[in-house]
Amino acid sequence: MPRYVTTRVLPHTAAQMFDLVADVERYPEFVPMCERLVVRRHTTGVNDSEVLLADMSIGYKMIRESFTSRVALDRPGLKILVEYVDGPFSHLENRWSFKPLDQGCEVTFDIDYAFRSRLFQTLAGAVFDTVVRKMVEAFEKRADAIYGR
Repeated sequence: MPRYVTTRVLPHTAAQMFDLVADVERYPEFVPMCERLVVRRHTTGVNDSEVLLADMSIGYKMIRESFTSRVALDRPGLKILVEYVDGPFSHLENRWSFKPLDQGCEVTFDIDYAFRSRLFQTLAGAVFDTVVRKMVEAFEKRADAIYGR
């Protein structure tokens, strides 16, 4: 299964970065390839945790796909877990963690995935790593635009 992990130190607080990533409905405004994102359900769980069920539509050149994910927001623990529910993947999971530092925070993003179709894996897999890198950069740029540098 392909996997991508990156850790960045950013000049923003862990809470700011958590809030930015947790605001999934804004993704179409700045996340590459994200054409649409709709939260179907939003529930509050134990210890102020929140769980979202979200539908996301992505597009890149001739490729258009939609999928559903379960997004678990652990605000006290500064962690976000996204688990695949339905769509073109056989597996998709990504994890965000935000560690407070004296001058900002450390953000770790970890994603692993596999497409259901070998053909789609070949077509999309070739650009998926590049897209994930650009996505992470988009969050950094968005944080700078909202919170300043």
